[in-house]
Amino acid sequence: MGHGRLTLDGFADTMHAFVYFAPAMKTGTAQKIGIQQYIDDVCRRARAAAGVIARLPEDTRNRALRNMADRVEENRDAILAANAEDMERGKEIRLTGALLDRLELNPQRVAAMAEGCRQVADLPDPVGEMTAFRERPSGIRVGRMRVPLGVIGIIFESRPNVTIDAASLCFKSGNAAILRGGSEAIHSNLAIAACIHQGLRDAELGEDCIQVIETTDREAVGALITASEYVDIIIPRGGRGLIERISAEARVPVIRHLEGICHVYIDGDADLGKGIEVAYNAKARRYGICGAMETLLVSRPVAEEVLPELARRYGEKGIELRGCEVSRRIVPHMQAATEDDWTTEYLDAMLSIKVVDGLDEAITHINHYGSHHTDSIITENREHADRFLREVDSSSVMLNASTQFADGFEYGLGAEIGISTDKLHVRGPVGLEGLTTQKYVVIGDGTVRP
Repeated sequence: MGHGRLTLDGFADTMHAFVYFAPAMKTGTAQKIGIQQYIDDVCRRARAAAGVIARLPEDTRNRALRNMADRVEENRDAILAANAEDMERGKEIRLTGALLDRLELNPQRVAAMAEGCRQVADLPDPVGEMTAFRERPSGIRVGRMRVPLGVIGIIFESRPNVTIDAASLCFKSGNAAILRGGSEAIHSNLAIAACIHQGLRDAELGEDCIQVIETTDREAVGALITASEYVDIIIPRGGRGLIERISAEARVPVIRHLEGICHVYIDGDADLGKGIEVAYNAKARRYGICGAMETLLVSRPVAEEVLPELARRYGEKGIELRGCEVSRRIVPHMQAATEDDWTTEYLDAMLSIKVVDGLDEAITHINHYGSHHTDSIITENREHADRFLREVDSSSVMLNASTQFADGFEYGLGAEIGISTDKLHVRGPVGLEGLTTQKYVVIGDGTVRP
């Protein structure tokens, strides 16, 4: 592939090479030099590239991002063909319906990837922003400057759109990125990576700015998360097993989210029409995203009005309901919920339902069983709304809105790199600011300390 326009035929030829290169990686470069040496080389090149990216003018970074978006759109058919291979393999190995939904690309999702990349290019550049300057009695002025983190490693499963989402956000914020997707999406990820690299080359930039790990060997993850000499932050996106492994083994700081056990609470002072619509959307729109509602809480005074209609609509969608004793008296065909149901992220057509005595019990339940991800209250009572927003300990709290809005794109961040349920160093959807840090800037005029 040359440095000019990436044609569909040229892309297909390259993808043909990638399709056979990726699964054969264990007997290719990585095996010949060893996984550890391969990852060390990737990390060293990323560290060198990080210094270059941090110095790039904003218009150069934005031009490269728009190039990437153009290449994705131009090569949509090749990306979808690569994704079809992954989908076929996913069905063969019996991935769940939720995982297949995360894995699948279609023309609309490819278009959304390109649009997300352009939105990131259009966002204000955080790098170099100086704020909060104040004059001190000594005569110095003290403020802060926003700077890149450096080298960011992203380890993710299933969703191939993460490849370009993560690449665009890391690059825009002045960071080098090392991306390691799951084996189930290897063809899709490499197809998208080819577009990213062509976009960089079109802007006369090197591919080391954004590298995609081309081996599916699990040893590569272990090597990357312990590369503290080169990597500044690891961000995992995937299932509980992946997050727990990385949290336990990483020697590099981790920005993580463990689970999305999201709640909607329909308050006794809710507009019940709003409550039904939001509770239906929060579960039924998409099951396999971390912002999908997994537990519905309903205040006892309105439960008999709300639950039969919601149960009917959920039933039409094929959603299995698991309820507490009170909710099962109202909707007898519900299965009985167990203690485990309150702590389960289904990511599937299942929902647990609990009738609560009011706001206090709802808040207590969410803070005890939830995952500090996203929780919503449906109410017209301002006092109840204020208490819920203050007291629920989650990275996103919502009023009269579906938890499915928990998404960086919807928050106006452009694409997101993930949703952090930790409290340090960033919380909630991680956009550009979350991929930077701050340093103090002190300005004097020959000022000396007495």
